[in-house]
Amino acid sequence: MAERFTMPLPLWVRFGLTLPLLVLNMFVLRQVLVPLAPFPSLFLGAALIAFLLDIPSRWLTQRGMPRVLALLLVLGLGLALLVLASLWLLPRLVQQLGDLLNALPGWLVQGQMLLDQTQLWAAAHGLPADFSDFSSELLTGSTKFASQLSQRLLGLLGATLNLTINTLIVVVLAVFLLVGGEAIPRGLARWLPSSWRAMVLNTLVTTFRGYFGGQVVLALILSVAQIVVFTLLQIPYGVLFAVAIGFTTLVPYASALTILLVSGLLVLEDPRTGVEVLVAAISVGQVVDQVIQPRLMGQIVGLQPAWLLLSLPVGARVGSLLGLGELLGLLLAVPVASCLKTFLDELARRLGLPEPQPLTPPPASVGSPLP
Repeated sequence: MAERFTMPLPLWVRFGLTLPLLVLNMFVLRQVLVPLAPFPSLFLGAALIAFLLDIPSRWLTQRGMPRVLALLLVLGLGLALLVLASLWLLPRLVQQLGDLLNALPGWLVQGQMLLDQTQLWAAAHGLPADFSDFSSELLTGSTKFASQLSQRLLGLLGATLNLTINTLIVVVLAVFLLVGGEAIPRGLARWLPSSWRAMVLNTLVTTFRGYFGGQVVLALILSVAQIVVFTLLQIPYGVLFAVAIGFTTLVPYASALTILLVSGLLVLEDPRTGVEVLVAAISVGQVVDQVIQPRLMGQIVGLQPAWLLLSLPVGARVGSLLGLGELLGLLLAVPVASCLKTFLDELARRLGLPEPQPLTPPPASVGSPLP
């Protein structure tokens, strides 16, 4: 019997085949997920909620409480918080959002008047300034944006039945995933190679649980702190702006853009109020970032800022292509990128690739002039 001869592929061939196979698999996955929308995004949303609820239930279980009792306690508290938010927070958000949409055209007119006054001042002092085109484009674009936003909100309110059904599906799925515990990821991990199984499972669970748990807690703390500060300062639409600033922290660097946007809107009505919001929001955010965030998050993500910023648009685009939505893609971009970095580092270690050495300047030759 002739012996079978196998020749391992060179490393550069295997790496060269990775990208075409990845693109092919992404195309096949998209063909499967898009017709099933919105159920894949609902399932991922339920999985994220289950991750969050598993953190306090695991904490209670480690301190001697039976798992069934811990799950019931966590689910009861979660339901109570949901009811409290529906009865107290949601009506205020809807009311302040409606008032803001009604006041926004007047603010835009005041902004245009402010630009005209700035142009007159610049002309009186001999400075080149012409904001006429900019002000008209700003007014037209802002009015169009406000109209589109109001239409989308009305459409969302009109689709209340569909939204309620999707919410119930997410809640039920989250409960089942929470009750299933670690049995579900362990069952899925059986399809992985045995040499990678433990590392992949530990990385996914640790990264997703730590990242989303920390981000949601930070968003809640920041929202509550902003509500208190904005209420003391008597900021108009304070609850709406505080919640918007707080929960945009779920996407890295998005809260800074939200602070600038909110401050810019309030400057149109009253420059002093806009400056107060800018200073207060940045101050509260710095306290949360410097005092609370290191204790909650630590070094879970482990990504450089450049890779962190690059992962956000890529995640949004991939989420849109797969039918999951850009928002869910943004939320998943950072932990997925962190897990991919860990997997690539482990692959490089197993392949025996050398560690990158820091760049050092060449030694100066003897007799060379000093700089």
